[in-house]
Amino acid sequence: MSKTILAVDDSPSVRQMVRLTLVGAGYTVVEAVDGQDALEKATAHRFDAILTDQNMPRLDGIGFIRQFRTLPEGKGVPIVFLSTESQDTLKAQAKEAGAIGWMIKPFDQAQLLAVVKKVAGA
Repeated sequence: MSKTILAVDDSPSVRQMVRLTLVGAGYTVVEAVDGQDALEKATAHRFDAILTDQNMPRLDGIGFIRQFRTLPEGKGVPIVFLSTESQDTLKAQAKEAGAIGWMIKPFDQAQLLAVVKKVAGA
């Protein structure tokens, strides 16, 4: 049974890179275009892990994590935060909201796979 990952990013090229990398390693990937889209998908389906960007229209990454963590579906799902920013304050906010990991963009495929394997299992 393959693990299903939700990739949340408003950049089609980032979503594509994430999807191609993870599908190539045997994962199933569902894409969301922003935090609001992610919230709708994450309450409708169970994911083994979620990767979310910060800066997105409608609902940003931290807003998405905060809202998702208040729902029954949000319990125990590992969330990795993806951002071009590396400020400690943003990291602290993401962690406080419920993210368990952090990746700075741009990242390479090997980094992405290592993080997903760690949080979701192979």
